Amino acid sequence: MKSIVIINGPNLNLLGKREPNIYGNQSFDDYLSSLPTLYPNVHFEYFQSNHEGDLIDKLHAVGFSVDGIILNAGAYTHTSIALADAIKAISSPVVEVHISNVHARENFRRQSFLSPVCKGVICGFGLHSYTLAIAALINE
Repeated sequence: MKSIVIINGPNLNLLGKREPNIYGNQSFDDYLSSLPTLYPNVHFEYFQSNHEGDLIDKLHAVGFSVDGIILNAGAYTHTSIALADAIKAISSPVVEVHISNVHARENFRRQSFLSPVCKGVICGFGLHSYTLAIAALINE
């Protein structure tokens, strides 16, 4: 059985309420509850925090023992060298995910400190971006 940890950063606890024109109407809890049916042979763990240090601590805690990590660092994607260093320090592959197409939004969202140290990047497909990342990790 594969083990995948999904880590969401700041403001992603508000999915379904926050800017639905960009992020959609579905909560992440609703999306997460569908995964065991879609992937019965995958163990999922979920973690969300609005605090950069908590995200780093979680990467350190799981980054040597799971088959993959899906990380949506939210705005920290564009600002956090510390998160990039944490990803470089661990052995589990990390896929960077974004719900919106960050390249079609504000200029500052086009810069990612995380992309160069991640296995891959998926963006712009709504919550389906996570499903694509899961497929990439389980078919590795």
